[in-house]
Amino acid sequence: MEKVNKFKKLLKNYNLDGYIVPKNDEFFSEYIPENKDRLKFISNFSGSYGFALILKNKNYLFVDGRYTLQAKIQSKKLFDIVTIPNRLASDVLKKKKLKIGFDPKLHTQKSLKVFFNKTNCRLVSINENLIDKLRIQKSNGKLEKFYVLPKQAVDQNYKLKINKLIHILVKKKIEFQFISSSENIAWLLNIRGQDSKFTPIPNAYLTLDTNKKINLFCNLNKVENSFKQKFKNIKIIDIKYTNLFLSKIKNKKILIDSSSCSIYFENILKKNNKINELVDPIYFLKSIKSKKEIKNTIKAHVYDGAALTKFLFWLKKNYIKNNINEISAQEKLLKYRKKNKSFKFSSFPTISGSGPNGAIIHYQASKKSNRKLKKGDIYLVDSGGQYNFGTTDVTRTISLNNNNKRIKDIFTRVLKGHIAVANYKIKNNTYGAQIDIAARKPLKKINLDYSHGTGHGVGYFLNVHEGPHAISKNNKVYFKEGMIVSNEPGYYENGKFGIRIENLINVKKDKTGYSFNNLTMVPIDKSLINKNKLEENEINWLNSYHKKVFKNLKKFMSKSELIDLQLACSNI
Repeated sequence: MEKVNKFKKLLKNYNLDGYIVPKNDEFFSEYIPENKDRLKFISNFSGSYGFALILKNKNYLFVDGRYTLQAKIQSKKLFDIVTIPNRLASDVLKKKKLKIGFDPKLHTQKSLKVFFNKTNCRLVSINENLIDKLRIQKSNGKLEKFYVLPKQAVDQNYKLKINKLIHILVKKKIEFQFISSSENIAWLLNIRGQDSKFTPIPNAYLTLDTNKKINLFCNLNKVENSFKQKFKNIKIIDIKYTNLFLSKIKNKKILIDSSSCSIYFENILKKNNKINELVDPIYFLKSIKSKKEIKNTIKAHVYDGAALTKFLFWLKKNYIKNNINEISAQEKLLKYRKKNKSFKFSSFPTISGSGPNGAIIHYQASKKSNRKLKKGDIYLVDSGGQYNFGTTDVTRTISLNNNNKRIKDIFTRVLKGHIAVANYKIKNNTYGAQIDIAARKPLKKINLDYSHGTGHGVGYFLNVHEGPHAISKNNKVYFKEGMIVSNEPGYYENGKFGIRIENLINVKKDKTGYSFNNLTMVPIDKSLINKNKLEENEINWLNSYHKKVFKNLKKFMSKSELIDLQLACSNI
């Protein structure tokens, strides 16, 4: 409360009625360093998406359905929690004529339009961050270097990718592009960095024109001479000169990305140029993985599946006698993953929730919330890894001797939705919104649903959440061969339990057209399945999936684990 009250004094000093605090930093990546998490600092909310609106006499925290419960637990004392898109800032600010400040480096035109366009409020750009005035800026420790991916990791060199991008720009009659998304620069140049705890991202900006004049803006301490030698045709400039460089560009048709180019940079470019605010074409190019990338990703999933499966066997045998809790369980899982030399780090914060904590969609166990795993509960673990080379994300819901008939019925319906996605017949014009309907159908028959999308795109040794494709209510991007997406229907009962079954799948070409191929190799808990609720084709799918899991994982198992694996993968 003290921080918020101090902040309100700042509003007075700046003659403002309110201020917007987003989650993101200036690079708009999903996971940001602790020292740049201004939203957490002011609100205690630790989720990966949301923003605060702090007014003189009221505070609002806007989150989506994944985070409503979490936000209420972490921030309710200080903030009114608003779930978007059910309500937007424009609903909260109805008929109010307020002067609201924002940091232009942390917002895009698009995000402000979506949330604040229909208000009578005046949004005021302030070229300094007011939250930073309240806190001591800590450095994020030692600087980690950028590096180039080895040849065995990629099969398109960066020059080929640049040619593809320039071809698109020429077609669109655009002369120049400012690339503000670090993940897109990583893809384009086949480079990675360590600027995020969960993603091998190199924080940078890049400019290129159709004459192949390329400039990379980054912290020069993050690039060694060997790195520079690989990019002799690219000028590497200190990131602090980005604004100066952009201000000197004149009379160009410039493409900027609508979801990652800040208002600050857009305003600089707008002065002397014609702006085309579009989706960066790299997002689509990046979403289609090459044969080598799919091959490496399959290998990463086998390693990951072995680690998670070993952990689940250990958990089922030991949760009673060993006093296991949510935190000790997730720590044990990380130890299993670390045994593989290809494992780098987790691809997102592990969700380890038992009983009622499983109902919090993006739950993170803390000392305060940490629950002991108890007989009769169900346990939800959603986790993933970054591997050389591939990104994984998998959820399993596990019975801890739970015999609740209703839970089994719901779990089986979630499984039916999962199988409906896995078996979906993909055509040339199939998009995510169509598949999402099929995933929800078994639950909707008994008037149940879940408040998140059914699947998100996944990167190649990059972001675990990566578009533009997704399986969700409004996504209209066509599925293409090489795309990777998650398949994760679920159900959550507040204060009681949570269920989710998640595999990663990729679009592959087969004799009849296109279909999904399972990448994740982890058994699904058969003790939670009500077989009578499954159709014959669903039983066949499950048996066939488990057969594949057994074949892929058996060589990693000890003698006792092999017996467990045979049981877990036997036919139902």
